Amino acid sequence: MNRYTEIALFIAAYILFAPIIGGLMSGVDRKISARMQGRQGPPLLQPFYDVIKLLKKETVAVNHVQIFYLLIFLAFVIFTGCLFFGGFDLLLVFFALTTSNIFLILAATSSHSPYATLGANRELVQMLSYEPMVLLTAVGFYLANDTFKVREIIETEGVPAFIKLPGVFVGFAFILTIKLRKHPFDLSTSHHAHQELVKGITTEFSGEMFAIVEIAHWYENVFLMSVLGLFFVTENPLSYLVAFAAVGITYFVLILVDNTCARLKWRLMFKNTWITTVVIGVLNVFILEVLTREVI
Repeated sequence: MNRYTEIALFIAAYILFAPIIGGLMSGVDRKISARMQGRQGPPLLQPFYDVIKLLKKETVAVNHVQIFYLLIFLAFVIFTGCLFFGGFDLLLVFFALTTSNIFLILAATSSHSPYATLGANRELVQMLSYEPMVLLTAVGFYLANDTFKVREIIETEGVPAFIKLPGVFVGFAFILTIKLRKHPFDLSTSHHAHQELVKGITTEFSGEMFAIVEIAHWYENVFLMSVLGLFFVTENPLSYLVAFAAVGITYFVLILVDNTCARLKWRLMFKNTWITTVVIGVLNVFILEVLTREVI
């Protein structure tokens, strides 16, 4: 099997199986959250039932541009995962992810709904909060492996990136509370019922449009968990088991935080995220750079 065939297979596997894995992750999230709250919880496959029901409902669009923006949002999320699993440049991967989120914001603001517009504004604030840490993650991988290429990072010999980048890992896991829309940073929209903005940025999405958003989030969640796994993967096949365990533990901790923390205001989110980025992420990268120069 040549390199290009292998890349094509990985990309095809992501396109086909990511929404299935992402839907199951959402089901596990609901089930664990319910048990933490002393409830039985919905069936594991409930997210799939919800999306199927949404696809059958009537779609009420404020304008055709809104549907167009959502389709581009979904396309860019899928494109982001394809770049990652194809082994391409991490900077390009994260740039595509940011671009996808911009189209979601455009779709929300095109409705001119006060709830959706306010949710979109909060989404922009969230992006300003977590983007520095996302960029720092790419820089950290470069310093640890001397490359931005995902494929070359995976084929690295020796210790995994986590050994050199524990602070960057913690910082990236910290901002996942924003990306996965969990407490205490689910300001723009929420999977919980007690949101004063109703559903915030997704308020005006109905039927097929809301189903598109849910499927896009499934793709995105699988990609984000894969980035976490990248901290542990090396050329050693056993490293994949370590990565899977680490991702599972981190995901459980994120669910635990979601169910034990109150939602913060945007100023506190912005302040806490930047402090975490500077203190943990930048300090880790700085120490790694100093140690690398001493070795050279």
